[in-house]
Amino acid sequence: MTRFVLPVVLLLLVAGGLTAALSQRPWSPRRDVVQPIAFSHRIHAGERHIPCEYCHEYARRSPTAGVPPVGRCVGCHEQMNEHGALPAVTQPWTDHRQPAFEIAWNRVYTLPDFVRFAHRPHVLAGVRCQECHGPVETMDRVEPVRDIDMGFCIGCHTARGVSKDCSLCHY
Repeated sequence: MTRFVLPVVLLLLVAGGLTAALSQRPWSPRRDVVQPIAFSHRIHAGERHIPCEYCHEYARRSPTAGVPPVGRCVGCHEQMNEHGALPAVTQPWTDHRQPAFEIAWNRVYTLPDFVRFAHRPHVLAGVRCQECHGPVETMDRVEPVRDIDMGFCIGCHTARGVSKDCSLCHY
């Protein structure tokens, strides 16, 4: 019996390793993402010093950071337009390819289905957005600066003395 089990287990391990090494990883950060609107984090978060959580308001209280509602954009741009500083935001209403009053942003980071990640505990622990997402406030177009994978997360948890219990992050 052991004669059959050991070769089968070794074969499965080798096949699994080769599959993982040679397959595409749909959760890898995408550097080719094009957004529906040319939004500049450099201007908003960098030059204007708008805090990340002003727009990504759900980061402190839910699993996802979320994207700002169009009303938040319009509120600032409408107010600033009165002074001639910035043009009003109008594309979401005139672009018929998108749902009305909604900007269909494209994801830059995606995690595998078996990973449970929540921004909330990280924000509450004082982890700055830039520690994972890089210097977003210097980017016109957000591009990933690092792979957010298990090694990256374990390294951070180890450095901060945080639990590395598998069930904390995996389903």
